[in-house]
Amino acid sequence: MYLRHTIRRKDGKTHKYWQLVRSVRIGKKVRQEIVAQLGELDAKGRLRASELARRLGGHAERPGLFDPPLEKEVVQVRLNGVKLERVRQFGDVWLGCKLWQMAKLDDFFETYLAPGEENIPWATMAKILTVARLCEPSSELHIAEDWLRKTALADILGVDEEKINEDRLYRGLDKVLPLKSALEAHVKKQWEGLFEIKYDLLLYDITSTYFEGKLEQNPQAQRGHSRDHRPDCKQVCIGLVVTRDGMPLGYEIFPGNLHDSKTVKTTVATIESRYGKADRVWVMDRGMVSDEILTWMREGGRRYLVGLPKSELKKHAAELADAKGWKVVRGGVAVRYAQAIPGDESLGGDLLLLCRSDDRRQKEAAMQELFSKRIEEALAKLQRRCQKAARPLSLEKIQRQVGRLLQRNQRAAKSFIIRCQAASDQPSGLRVEWSRDEAERTFKEQSHGCYALRTNVRDWTEEDAWKTYIQLTQVENAFRAHKSELEIRPIWHHREDRVQAHIFVCFLAYVLWKLLEQWQSRAGLGDSPRTIMEELGHIHSGDVVLPTTTGEKIRLRSIVTPEKAQKIILQFGYRLAQAHENPEFGVKM
Repeated sequence: MYLRHTIRRKDGKTHKYWQLVRSVRIGKKVRQEIVAQLGELDAKGRLRASELARRLGGHAERPGLFDPPLEKEVVQVRLNGVKLERVRQFGDVWLGCKLWQMAKLDDFFETYLAPGEENIPWATMAKILTVARLCEPSSELHIAEDWLRKTALADILGVDEEKINEDRLYRGLDKVLPLKSALEAHVKKQWEGLFEIKYDLLLYDITSTYFEGKLEQNPQAQRGHSRDHRPDCKQVCIGLVVTRDGMPLGYEIFPGNLHDSKTVKTTVATIESRYGKADRVWVMDRGMVSDEILTWMREGGRRYLVGLPKSELKKHAAELADAKGWKVVRGGVAVRYAQAIPGDESLGGDLLLLCRSDDRRQKEAAMQELFSKRIEEALAKLQRRCQKAARPLSLEKIQRQVGRLLQRNQRAAKSFIIRCQAASDQPSGLRVEWSRDEAERTFKEQSHGCYALRTNVRDWTEEDAWKTYIQLTQVENAFRAHKSELEIRPIWHHREDRVQAHIFVCFLAYVLWKLLEQWQSRAGLGDSPRTIMEELGHIHSGDVVLPTTTGEKIRLRSIVTPEKAQKIILQFGYRLAQAHENPEFGVKM
C-alpha cells in the first residue's frame, strides 16, 4: 500500500486530498484500488498515514526508482540518525531492461507464458535470467544467492527478491526452452522493424562449447574437434545463422562429435521451413564444404559462396605464380577468377575465385619458417642420438617420436621426407635421414597468403565475391561475444534440456547485445557494448533513511547523480526509449 493524492480547485483555492491505495493484479494488468479517503493531511499526518500503510501491507514501503520528487514539506529530522541503506547497482540492469523492452520481449513472453498462480510470472523470470547473463554472466545459484541482492533489478521489476531462488530459476529455464522457434521468428521481425535488416545474405558457421563433468546421461555431449582447445572435455556444437550485419536469426545444437558438413542440411532446411527459400545466398567456411552438400545445394536451387581447402590451390599453381590478371580489392589484397581446367568437372560449373593477401602471406611464411626450424632441430638431435647411442634403440619408438614431432608441427610436416631404418653399421642399430621436399616447399612459398572460394553466383565481380565472403567475420564476432562476454562456456548443467535452455538464454542475451551494439553505433558511441555496460554499472541506487523527531522514518530512494560520460550514455538511453515509441526515429539515428 502507498499514499496518492489528487488536486482539486474550488473557489479559487487549491486542495490536495490524500488516498490510501493498493495495487491489485487482475489478469495481466495491475490496477490501483482505493482503500480509504484520508482528506487533506499535513506533513505529520502523511507520516502517520505512511506508517499505517506499512502495517496494513505487511512489509516496508518501497518507493519506485522513478517516482516523482516529493512535494516541499517541512519535517524535523534527527541528523545524527541519517543513514544510507540498500545500495545497489542500478545502471547496467536498467539498461538491460530497456533493451528487453526495445526488442518487445515483454510482449513476447507475456503472450507465450501467461501468468498463472505462480508468485513471480515466468515472463519475469526469463527477463531476470537474460539480464543477469548480459550484465554479469554466472550460474543460477550465484544469481539467486549473490548477484541479485547487489542490483536494483528486483526493485525495477517490482518483485520480492527473497522469492527468487535457485530452484525457481531452474524452473524458469524449463519454461522458456519450448519457445525457441517462436522466439527466433519474433527476433527476425524485430530486426526488420528496427534496423531495416535484409536477408539476401545469410552467414553460417559452427563452434563448440565444452562441459565440466562426465555427462553420461547427455547423448549430445561427445568428444570431438575442440575449438576451445579442451579435447579432454565433452562438448556440443552450435551452428549460428546471422545476417550480413551480424544480427542473429537462429541457431541449432548438434552432438559434439558431428562433422561440420553434417550440420548444413539441418540448418538450411530449418531456416527455409521457417522463412521460405527466397532469393538468398548462403556463405560458409571451408569446414562446411563437401561434394555432397554442394550438390544438394545446387539441386535445391540454392545459391552459395564457400571457402575451399588449401589443397585446391595445387591445381592452379601456375596462376598463383603469374603476376598478371590480379585485381586489387583492398590494400594488400588481390583476387582473380581461376581459369577452367580442361577435363576437370569437380567444380560442376561453379566459379573459383583465387585470393591473395600480403599480410597473410607474411604471417604464413613466418609460421612456416618457425615450424620448419623446429622440425630440423628435433631431427638433427634425433640423428645425433642414433649415432652416439652405445646400445640398440627401438625402431618403433623412434618412429613414434617422429610422428609426434610432425603432429606438433603440421604446417611444415609435408615439406620433409624422413626415413627411419635399421642400420647394422651403427651401435644403435638405427639411422635417421631426412631431406626437404623441394616441390612441396615451392608450392608452399607460392601459396602463402592464398586461399580459394567457390560460388555458383555468376553475376558477381571478383570484388563482390571477396567482400561477401569476408562477412563471415560477423559470425566469428558472434562466437567471440558468446564465449568472452556472455561466458557460454564451460557448461555446468548435465541434463540435456537444461543444457539447451542455457544456450537459449545465452542467445537471448546476445540478441540484447547486438541491439545495444546497433543503437550504440548509430548514436556515435563506439562499438563496444561491454564498455557501456561497465560505465553504467557505476551508477547506484540507495535508500536515504531520515529519522524524524516524531519517531517516524522517511525512506527516500535515490539514484546517484551521473557523471559527464554517464549522462551522455543516458541521453543515448533516452533516445532508445524514443525509438521504442517511434521506430522511424530509431532508423534515422
